[in-house]
Amino acid sequence: MAVSSQRTDVVIIGAGPVGLFAAFECGMLGQKCHVVDTLEAAGGQCSALYPEKPIYDIPGCPSVTGAELIERLQEQAAPFDPVYHFAQQVVELVETADGGWRVGTSAGTMIEARAVILAAGGGAFGPNRPPLAGLEAYEGKSVFYMVGKRQAFAGKRVVIAGGGDSAVDWALSLAEIAGRVMVVHRRAKFRAAPESAARLDALASEGRLDLVTPYQLSGLEGADGLLTGVRVADLDGAEKVLPADALLAFFGLSTSLGPIAEWALELDKNFVRVDPASCATNRPGLYAVGDIATYPGKLKLILTGFAEAAQAAHAIRARLYPGEIRHFEYSTTKGVPGHG
Repeated sequence: MAVSSQRTDVVIIGAGPVGLFAAFECGMLGQKCHVVDTLEAAGGQCSALYPEKPIYDIPGCPSVTGAELIERLQEQAAPFDPVYHFAQQVVELVETADGGWRVGTSAGTMIEARAVILAAGGGAFGPNRPPLAGLEAYEGKSVFYMVGKRQAFAGKRVVIAGGGDSAVDWALSLAEIAGRVMVVHRRAKFRAAPESAARLDALASEGRLDLVTPYQLSGLEGADGLLTGVRVADLDGAEKVLPADALLAFFGLSTSLGPIAEWALELDKNFVRVDPASCATNRPGLYAVGDIATYPGKLKLILTGFAEAAQAAHAIRARLYPGEIRHFEYSTTKGVPGHG
């Protein structure tokens, strides 16, 4: 595995909503960021678990879907050119002699950083993969576990496997632009929100998508990572082939602290203790924000994580430039690069 070595001011571990906002806040303070996430695209739980579900407690947004929120947060951070490293897990975190950090990923990426923000939600997320022969050859090319850009599936024959909110939400969304959507589930009843399940049934009745139930995945057909069909089997083992260009497999995410548990952090169960004034952990230069951070009175809300991201970014600036006289400025005063 080739090792890629890079340098930056801050590495943010986790590209969920709080991690993305941390990239914006660091950018506003003149700090360059690299963002690492185990998933294939930004969004964390918002994109992976409830992309089309409305969120009602984001200030200034009476209602916004998880996917829309992530898109807006990426757009907000874009002027600062954060560097994203997707489908990689941070497996090495070592203090350097100059008080910074060396961050190594499962893909061989090595990043030298002056500070680290841990925004990993409930820990490392990873998809539950279906047990299909030759699956790895198709992953990232025509088999996916989350949707980065909906438009990538325009006009394509898409098989969606799963029975929960993610499968149903994306079936409803992609039915608008895909060439054909086929939803495979081992039961006739879906575990999604009742309103969403009713909409799914309605689209199937109108012939706008196919419900392939009760069936389960049994194999893949294609070559060079590109699907031509997905084999499915009924409860008696009888198989048929669904012509397909892409498979979206939504069987949930597995979470664990993973390597985080080995980083000598002060933990409270599976959460990292921080100073609520700065979000600093017990290790100098390492901060934790969002759901993974805990302190007395902590509210587990996205907006709380946003505030913690701002606190961490300002604490990092003060740590990196201890002699600097810096007057706090509102964004209305200082503006954002490329705006106005």
